[in-house]
This record gives sequence, structure tokens and C-alpha cells, in this order.
Amino acid sequence: MNPFEYWKVSTLEDATVLLEQYGGRAKILAGGTDLLIKMRNEALKPDLLIDLKGILALDSIRYEPAVGLRIGPLTSIHKLEASPLVQEKFGAIAQAAASLGTYQIRCRATLGGNICSASPAADMVPSLIALGAKAKIAGRKRERWLPLEELFREPGRMNFRPEEILVEIQIPHPPGPIVTLYAKHSIRNALDLTVVSVAVALCPASERDVCSEVTIALGAVGPVPSRARRAEDLLRGQKLNEKIISRAAEIASEDAQPKTDIRASAEYRKEMVRVFTRRVLQKAWEGVSGKEGWR
Repeated sequence: MNPFEYWKVSTLEDATVLLEQYGGRAKILAGGTDLLIKMRNEALKPDLLIDLKGILALDSIRYEPAVGLRIGPLTSIHKLEASPLVQEKFGAIAQAAASLGTYQIRCRATLGGNICSASPAADMVPSLIALGAKAKIAGRKRERWLPLEELFREPGRMNFRPEEILVEIQIPHPPGPIVTLYAKHSIRNALDLTVVSVAVALCPASERDVCSEVTIALGAVGPVPSRARRAEDLLRGQKLNEKIISRAAEIASEDAQPKTDIRASAEYRKEMVRVFTRRVLQKAWEGVSGKEGWR
């Protein structure tokens, strides 16, 4: 590991000043579960690590009915997994958190770190996208909001300016009853990177088995996490049944753009998109039909 400087900051202003001063030679340290491994393997060689853990306000889970769920980027994955509030109102987030790594990793890893690694296989991102999350980004002179799905430029790169930091994730309060589900496929369960992940947020119409609104988000099947928009369009306003769910899953598979790598071929990933999208939509439909509890 190359030598580096270390600063633990207590304010966002201090962090943004250092980022502006060092530019791309500085990295943010949150949980460190991904960053420190890359540094040890010399995939990253920063001159400076900026430790945000002194900014206590960035470690929080809050719910405001008028706004929704507000999560600080230093919130651990385990806190999201164990939060009764998240489990009750935003179930897919808790499900995704429970699927990430081992217990020890979840206690150390943070939401901000999982997002800002900009990995196509990041476990937390599809559920957040499906739930309409947006990100608050702070620089020295201004703050701005972006839909989470617009935060990713390419693998390993975010749509941040050099001095900007992720300071909050906000998930809007659902307008009515909703089913949210997350599922992933990996070779060695939690101990391996995701091969395919699917998150669904489905809102029923008054008829209950009719889909009023739906979002389907995919992970690990393209350069950045993505939405299966054509599949969503097919389902909106339709009475859910096995035929239309199967067709939506096929469309999601057709539109996925995976690459072959050491973990899976592109063809295998496409098939798993079809399998897991169908599986998650089927389970959501069972929730709409009253066979399972609402999340």
C-alpha cells in the first residue's frame, strides 16, 4: 500500500476544502470495506484519505411524513437491515441490506460507501432507485439534488464535481399501498459480488390486482444500475396475471446490457434477469392479491 495522508474532519466545509485542494488525489473514507481493499491491492493510490466519521449528522435514519425517509451516508448497512422503520415502510431497502456481505461487513460498510463505489453490482442501489430515491450533494458553495439513477456516470465514476460529497439520500413517502421487493443472484450467496439483482416497487389501483404504478430496477447487468422502463410501461394500468408478468420479465431481459466477465456470461445474466424479474413481480402480485403482507 502506498503512503498517504489522513485527515478526520468534523465539518462538511473542511471536507470540501480538502477535496478542492487535492482534487482527484483525495478519497473519502466512510466504512472503508471497499476502499481499503483497493488501496491494499494498489488499484487506488490516493495521496489523502478524508475520514467523514467525525461529522455525526451524516449517520442518521429519520422519517418525516411530509418528506419521507432521510438517510445519512454514514449509516451502516446493518442499521438499515435492522431498522423497524425501514422494514415496515421500505422493505426492499432492508432486504437489500440483509443480502450484503457478512454480518461483520454490514456493521462496518455504509450506505454512502456502497453508493459511491459506483459499482454496477452495488446491492443497495436498485432498491433505492425503485423507490424513487434522490441524492443530496454538497460542495463548497452550493447543494443540489439528483435522482439516484442519474448519479452514476460509468463503473467507478459518479456525476460529482471534484469537491462534492454525498450528504443525504431521501426516499419519498409512498402515495398509497405499495409492495417493495428485492432479490439477487450470486455464486456464493452473500460472500460474492452480485451477478444479477432486481428491485420492484408496485402500487395497486383500487381494484388491487391492477397495477397503477411500478418501477423495476436492475443491478449488475449494465455499466450502471438501470430501470427496465419498457417492462414498466407494459404493466401500468394492466390486470396482473402470469402471462403479462412473464412478458414483462422477457422485455426486461431483452433490454439488459450485461457483459461477460469472470462471474457470468452476458447470456447467463440475461436469462437471470428474466428469471428474477418474473420471480419478484410474481411475489409482488401475490402481495397485491392479499396473499402476503404489504411492505
